Amino acid sequence: MTHHERWDGTGYPAGLQGDEIPLEGRIAAICDVYDALLSERPYKKPWDKELVIAYLQGNSGSHFDPHLVSVFLSILPEIDAISSRFDDDTQASTVTSVD
Repeated sequence: MTHHERWDGTGYPAGLQGDEIPLEGRIAAICDVYDALLSERPYKKPWDKELVIAYLQGNSGSHFDPHLVSVFLSILPEIDAISSRFDDDTQASTVTSVD
């Protein structure tokens, strides 16, 4: 419920600000935006990874918890490695039959 709250208090549903936002919501906000911007949607093409990183950095302290943005970016290689193991394209290519 809190991943749409913003660090500066302009989010929703409750307008929580800073540390009022539960840690889980602050983490989910960063992960959700990172995934959404990198993913193709019917209404948009995926962004380049460099632009997504710049977006996170540019919104650090307003949309996102600045400390968590730093932590997220420091472990990005591990996040991307895990993500690639579960990529939809990778999984689709391993399907051998449909019963």
